[in-house]
Amino acid sequence: MKTFEEKKFNIPKLKGISEKNIEEHLKLYAGYVKNVNELLSEKEYNRRFPFEFNGMRNHEVYFSHFEGGSTPLTPGGPLIQAGFDLERFKKIALTRGIGWAMLYYDRASKQLIHSWVDEQHLGQLSGCTLILALDMWEHSYVADYQPSGKKDYVEDFFVNLNWGNVEENFITATKIK
Repeated sequence: MKTFEEKKFNIPKLKGISEKNIEEHLKLYAGYVKNVNELLSEKEYNRRFPFEFNGMRNHEVYFSHFEGGSTPLTPGGPLIQAGFDLERFKKIALTRGIGWAMLYYDRASKQLIHSWVDEQHLGQLSGCTLILALDMWEHSYVADYQPSGKKDYVEDFFVNLNWGNVEENFITATKIK
């Protein structure tokens, strides 16, 4: 069976999110890749596989948002035209508990769906393409923001976001047959 390789990300210095936190977060991602490959090599199916696999993929989307540096969301651009609501997304991100704030594109209904995913193996939207992923597990922000700084982390995430990468994810998703 083909194994998965750890992706490398070119993440510039970020506002509010320390290099140390990114370094530790990338180690967590590397662990997901390692665990996925180990689980694939086992002869029996392991119930941990979906958690590890989705953790790997979610983090790949998350880290890709920082590559190339911060760029603004295009006013009147494809995401806005398709119904993306930044304030609604931020409210979802501030949901109590751990998980992911996600923006998906559903090809069947041709629409964006704002969603919360509690755990990586529970709540992913079947048949939808992930466009925007905001990690809201404590490991993504507590070292820099403390538990009470969740809102500041969300704001800084968007300050550091390369919206061009997110818009490209959306454009690619709409072209998939």
